[in-house]
Amino acid sequence: MRFKLAGISLLSLAICSNAMAQGTIKNITINGLQRVERETALSYAGINTNKAVSSDELNEALKRLYDTGLFSDINFDTQGSNLIINVKENPVIGVRAFDGNDKIDDKILESEVQSAPRSVFSKAKVQQDVQRILDVYKRAGRYGVSVEPKIIEKPENRVDLIFEIEEGPEAKIDTINFIGNKHYTSSDLQGEIMSKESRWYRLFSSSENFDREKMNYDQELLRRFYNRHGYADFAVVSAIAELSRDKTSFVLNFTVDEGQRYKVDNIKINSEVPEVNAEKWYKYVTFKSGDWYNSDEVEKTVNELTEELSKKGFVFVEVVPNIHKDRANGKLSVVFDIKENAKVFVNRINITGNTRTLDEVIRREFRISEGNVFNVAKIRESRKNIERLNYFSKVDIDSERVDYDKADINVNVEEKSTGYFNIGVGYSTVNGALVRAGITENNFMGKGQQISLNAGKSQKTTDYGFSFTEPYFMGRRLSAGTDLFYQTEDYQDESNYDMDTYGGRIRFGWNYTDDLSQYVRYTLKEDKIKNVSHSASKYIKREEGNAVDSVIGQTIVYDKRDSVIRPREGYYLSFGNDISGLGGDDKYLKFDAKAYQFYTLSDYYTFKFFINGGYVTGYGNEDVRLGQRYFLGGNTMRGFESGGISARDKYTKDALGGNWMVWGGTELTFPLGLDELGVRGRTFVDVGTTGKPDHVDNADINYSSSPRVAVGFGFEWTSPMGKIDIDFGFPVVKEKYDETEVFRLNFGTSL
Repeated sequence: MRFKLAGISLLSLAICSNAMAQGTIKNITINGLQRVERETALSYAGINTNKAVSSDELNEALKRLYDTGLFSDINFDTQGSNLIINVKENPVIGVRAFDGNDKIDDKILESEVQSAPRSVFSKAKVQQDVQRILDVYKRAGRYGVSVEPKIIEKPENRVDLIFEIEEGPEAKIDTINFIGNKHYTSSDLQGEIMSKESRWYRLFSSSENFDREKMNYDQELLRRFYNRHGYADFAVVSAIAELSRDKTSFVLNFTVDEGQRYKVDNIKINSEVPEVNAEKWYKYVTFKSGDWYNSDEVEKTVNELTEELSKKGFVFVEVVPNIHKDRANGKLSVVFDIKENAKVFVNRINITGNTRTLDEVIRREFRISEGNVFNVAKIRESRKNIERLNYFSKVDIDSERVDYDKADINVNVEEKSTGYFNIGVGYSTVNGALVRAGITENNFMGKGQQISLNAGKSQKTTDYGFSFTEPYFMGRRLSAGTDLFYQTEDYQDESNYDMDTYGGRIRFGWNYTDDLSQYVRYTLKEDKIKNVSHSASKYIKREEGNAVDSVIGQTIVYDKRDSVIRPREGYYLSFGNDISGLGGDDKYLKFDAKAYQFYTLSDYYTFKFFINGGYVTGYGNEDVRLGQRYFLGGNTMRGFESGGISARDKYTKDALGGNWMVWGGTELTFPLGLDELGVRGRTFVDVGTTGKPDHVDNADINYSSSPRVAVGFGFEWTSPMGKIDIDFGFPVVKEKYDETEVFRLNFGTSL
């Protein structure tokens, strides 16, 4: 093309000289047009008759015609004062198809390529499409892909365009190397990043596929991890991905400089705003002197100060954290400077990339609105809220100044799948063999609503459930939902009866702060005790039949854990109570409380201290029925069978439950060198006891409120097939009538 244009340019110069010698161009003739109108071609060329035309103008006209993409060949000629333009039109694409693409759907490729049916064929555009297809496959981890465009000529200057694709194998991550890490093992660091080494048990995960953007984000995750643990000088020196010769695997090499670990020596707040007295704001600092430096706590303090200052009317201020390091002593000072900020307001919030999710779902997560004062801390908080939705694989937010006192906030997201279908099989020592199936959509119709339908069957239970949640009920920060459920349970081994439960629930929830939330609910259900054995306890026989339960309840939760899935630091508190009797047959008051504390030593050993308590009592001369009583054992109080700790009928050995319970203990989780497999070990001490039911003759039951104690060890595996727990519990303090078990297994498989 370069030589052809040069040749035509020389010809244009000769034409121009000839035209100028004879005056001006009197007429323009265009030969070879089929679909393109003559006036359209002339408008692109930009040459007028009865006007002298220079050689430069002819060259520009030639380039403009080529740039249209309508023509594959163009040349100029003259006959006297006539300019003749000979063109050959590019063909029109009839059929565009993809062949050989088994791993990438046609719809995805169609959205990427520009060459479309009934559009003008262009070799340059096709080459760009080839590159786009290659990029799609590379993002999917297939670097050995090849794409060959095939052109099939058809009558009437038409062509069929076929992209023949040889997908090649996936380029998995074979090895991830960390160089320079001294305080944390490579296994620890692999647990913090998104990229994972290819292993057989990651059959259903895409984390082992190489992605350049994912690797870039891994560097940020490493920085956050080290900054959270005191390493304020940490830096990723280099991050290199090496592709194997056969283009089937990658080796990732992260070279890091950990730097030293710092403790906070001094915390100071400076105010450059005359009306703000710095001394009054120290109570909003979320860390203290002597703590290891934690960048998350510094950012949280900035958010707290900014939020509280805004509430007090100081909207045009900015909180800037400054870190002053004493490297010789491994200490640092954190200074929060409160400064006057330029009076900049949010002009518009522009959202792109959300092809499925409604704009409103994203906008309502913003802690700042159009017209508000521009606030960096609130924008950061808004980004976290959007990421927490788990609807998007990437969330980018930046700002653009549009006037001296106005700025736009530009949000770009990349959506990901939010629907899940699962089929599970497994085994539990409590419920025996089991199978489960369910479908869940966390962003129903792009409105942010959650909907799920589940069913399960085991040797001892059958359950069906439907759930729907609207996270912003009536446009307010109020979640509302409903549940429908049906369950059958086999208690023949424990108490010689079966029970059916079915009903529904309406619930609401809201947050007072990011950590403090409250939930209220109304439940209407019916319990049916059936298949009572003739040898069952008389206290069970008298409850045989149906009972309707109408319950209003609430729960307050204060959650300061650093992670919901695998907490290492922080604590969790909850308190709930229910009142039954507003209609129905049951009349009782119920109270439940939980407290968990997590503490990690040396970044490896996590201690969990916990205590759970519950109390239920009937009123109006009503007894508390079996379904509302407390039983310990099985999944609670390891070392004892399900219902193994309970008031028990002396003659039938049936567990009768109790009107209160206390269960707590401590657990230490530690690495086994198998963190990459998701396997960790644990040891535990469980302590608990239950009360006895009301209105029973003490002469008929075995009961003691003395504490039971069990010790043991176990393993947990967070696998792609679900969580697997194996525990060996050994009761060291028990009553002779308690039912015990040493081995406990919970196993679930998701396909």
